[in-house]
Amino acid sequence: MHHFSQPVEAKAAPQVESVDELKQIASQVRRDIVRMVHAVNSGHPGGSLGCTDLLVALYFKVMKHTPAPFDMNGTGQDLFFLSNGHISPVFYSVLARSGYFPVSELSTFRKLNSRLQGHPATHEYLPGVRIASGSLGQGLSVAAGAAQAKKLNGDDRTVFVLMGDGELEEGQVWEAALYAAHHKIDNLIAFVDRNGQQIDGSTDEIGGLGDLRAKFEAFGWKVLEADGNQFETLLPALEEAQSLTGQGKPVMVLMDTQMGYGVDFMMGSHKWHGVAPNDEQLEKALQQLEVKENSDY
Repeated sequence: MHHFSQPVEAKAAPQVESVDELKQIASQVRRDIVRMVHAVNSGHPGGSLGCTDLLVALYFKVMKHTPAPFDMNGTGQDLFFLSNGHISPVFYSVLARSGYFPVSELSTFRKLNSRLQGHPATHEYLPGVRIASGSLGQGLSVAAGAAQAKKLNGDDRTVFVLMGDGELEEGQVWEAALYAAHHKIDNLIAFVDRNGQQIDGSTDEIGGLGDLRAKFEAFGWKVLEADGNQFETLLPALEEAQSLTGQGKPVMVLMDTQMGYGVDFMMGSHKWHGVAPNDEQLEKALQQLEVKENSDY
């Protein structure tokens, strides 16, 4: 006897127009992040909080995507790849809240047998996750390949990828940057979370990234710079990035953020890269992350 699952009704992602509503969603996502890492006393809140506004903007306004039924190929949809997979808390929250899986599942973050591993994995088949990530340096290669496949298939959608700035110390990033420019992969928009921090300290002290704009331009990319923590500047930058696609060059957005953005005692310090808040710190953080009507899981 065969058991057939009921077909899932196709559900497009929510499209949010107002900046005020995006800000409310971002505050809720930040609440999720600090609660998730606090609950298991492990995880990476700093970069997650810093990149919240970008992921909210992409999933709730910019990208054309269908959360359910989830399809690994994403034909006819915009795709997003998270290369710096340690910021999984923000990724999971945004995926859940845009309809990929139940928000209540966020309570399983980093627990045994959870689909929400510390770094995104594919063998749990979590909707929205197309690659396992967290081994830094790989995301741009994957995104370039996915974008090239879309071009070959006549699929006119865009591929987005986020990397950390410390991650640019990985040589594979630059191989992928060369490859994307050489093959004129102009349906690719990459972001670097330029918060100046990595696990052991500042990027200036540890890896010295230098002039990233000049580097990517020399590699044949169109380059924009934006404040990644203000929707008022981020949204126009995203529009401009989209307008630059289809012109023969991949597009890079160097996004200035503050690690820990939204929680004053976490902001700007590499010490919150991978440390969870204690009970008292959690309460203080939640007081700062106000939403009109919280929908905490």
